[in-house]
Amino acid sequence: MSAHVPPGWPAAVHPPGTEGFERTASAWLLDLSPPEYRAHEVLVRHPLLLAVLAGHHVAAQVQGQRRAVATLRTDLGGAVAPGVLDRALDALDAEQARLVAAVRGVALVEESLRGVRHRPRL
Repeated sequence: MSAHVPPGWPAAVHPPGTEGFERTASAWLLDLSPPEYRAHEVLVRHPLLLAVLAGHHVAAQVQGQRRAVATLRTDLGGAVAPGVLDRALDALDAEQARLVAAVRGVALVEESLRGVRHRPRL
C-alpha cells in the first residue's frame, strides 16, 4: 500500500494504508474536537464519524475567527489600548491560518477514511 500523502496532510497522522493510520487519525481529530467528544464511545470508536463532526467543528471555528477579526475594533475600541488590538489581530491571523490548515487536513483524512487514495503528482 502507498504511503503517499498530499500537501496539507496533518503531520500527526500516519499515512493511509500504514500501521496506526486510524489510531493517529482519531487522536488528531479528537484534539480538534470539543473535549467532551472523548466521553462518547461511539465517537471515539468510529473515525469516519469523528472526521465528519470534527470538520463541522473546525469550519465553525473558522467562521467565528472571521467574525472576531471583522468586529474586534468595534467591540473593544476604546476599551483596550490600540497596541493590544493590533497584537490581538495578529494572534487571530495566526489562529486563522492554523484553522484553515486544519480544515484541509480534516478533509484529507476524511477522504482517506472513505477509501480515497491520493496519488503523487508528477
